[in-house]
Amino acid sequence: MKLVAIVGTNAEFSYNRLLLQWMRRHFSADAEIEVLEISSLPAFSRDLVTSEQDDVLVFAGRVEAADGVIVGCPEYDHSIPAALKSVLEWLSYQLDSLKDKPVLIIGGSYGPLGSARAQLHLRQILASPQIRANVLPGREFLLGHVQKAIDDTGELIDPSAIADLEECFVEFMRYVRAVQRGFGEVRPLSGD
Repeated sequence: MKLVAIVGTNAEFSYNRLLLQWMRRHFSADAEIEVLEISSLPAFSRDLVTSEQDDVLVFAGRVEAADGVIVGCPEYDHSIPAALKSVLEWLSYQLDSLKDKPVLIIGGSYGPLGSARAQLHLRQILASPQIRANVLPGREFLLGHVQKAIDDTGELIDPSAIADLEECFVEFMRYVRAVQRGFGEVRPLSGD
């Protein structure tokens, strides 16, 4: 399975980038994960023609070619970073790069909530009529106190966080396969 992981910030240092890089290494037997940086992409503007933005088209092509997308979403002022919002606008303006694409949202923050507010906003954005991504329902990975959970070498060292992320990733892999199959048959709940 081929996945892309979007670093949701243009900051030079990011624990969310380290987390995505850790996932690329840790889950390499299950999926090929390409980590995509957003720092080289121009700020979105409707005045710019999408087809003339080579960096945007290359980025969008990688997203479109992937079976699924992981977004490493930090939290800035209780929301998503402006740079990430700009990328999402590029991917949905004159393009349908995320339409029906399975998406997993993960995120870490210095505080105890682990980017929960930003992830809520990101879910709302990804569900918009212009984007229509298939975000993994009912599941997110929130890593609070990220500076204690990831060491100086970029390794995730919190055993409970590792277990939670492994479980989340397995659910996402199943979800990607279900989306690829068209979700299969809808079965009634037991007792119906």
